[in-house]
Amino acid sequence: MTKGVIVPLETARLIEYAIPVACYICEGQNNFDAEYCRDCSAPMALAHQANATKAAPTMVAAMGVSGVGKTVYLGMLMDMLSRGASQTRLLARGAFSINLQQTTVGALARCGFPEKTPNEPDRWNWVHCQVRGVRLRQPLDLIMPDMAGEALLEEMDHPHSFRVIGSFLQKCSGALLLVDALKILEGGQEQEFFTMKLTSYLGELGSRGRNVWGRRPIGIVFTKADQCEECMEDPEGFAKAHAAGLWEQCWQRFPVHRFFASGVAGYCAWRDTYDEGRVQVPLRIEPRGIIEPFAWLLDMVRKSCR
Repeated sequence: MTKGVIVPLETARLIEYAIPVACYICEGQNNFDAEYCRDCSAPMALAHQANATKAAPTMVAAMGVSGVGKTVYLGMLMDMLSRGASQTRLLARGAFSINLQQTTVGALARCGFPEKTPNEPDRWNWVHCQVRGVRLRQPLDLIMPDMAGEALLEEMDHPHSFRVIGSFLQKCSGALLLVDALKILEGGQEQEFFTMKLTSYLGELGSRGRNVWGRRPIGIVFTKADQCEECMEDPEGFAKAHAAGLWEQCWQRFPVHRFFASGVAGYCAWRDTYDEGRVQVPLRIEPRGIIEPFAWLLDMVRKSCR
């Protein structure tokens, strides 16, 4: 005589797969247990978390050429805001949102800089956080990825190469454009040309008949400005004197814009290594001008949503 047992039918699991989950970035359809979107490789955790909130999260972008310091800037920004370094405070949502902060702080603590962000979108660090501040009546849900500079360049030169970039920027409420102040001062035009191409690309992302991005706030942040007092004291004057093309294009294309200067490493030196050759290392960490661009952007986004 055998005992009766209850065996669940495996076919019942098909019901869960019958209802697709839309990616929050590109709106592509995915299975409920997918880790990354099959179309754009964005984390599906963003969609699950967004569905659990009443208000749709706001998206802002931080962009710049490879090596400009996006990872260091965003990681230091998260670390300062999460520790209550200003009136604007940040609370990460999801374990994956802490990876960027952990990577940056860990690398700086070892007297080094984080590794270059890979081109593959499924290896980017995404941040989904809740921002609180004196000027915010209610907490603001915010999504911000650390996108690779080389992937941005490929998307600008060949649109739709990275679906996640175009879809994300279409939904962004504003952006911070990072520019290397030292390379601008040295006369290198790569930084200016990249940023000018980026502003042109953004201007063409709007719907037909009108330039939607022209109404969104743009913050131009000169990184590594702690080694250039001229830039730190007057960022807009520095841009007008050393990057006149970028300065003119911002004034013509984006009525709501502002120039900033920031720095993380107070002083850097060079070190010879066996595997990487000569690399730059930070000797001390003195963050300056990190929170101000982000706070300004949030304030402009809040005003535009009224």
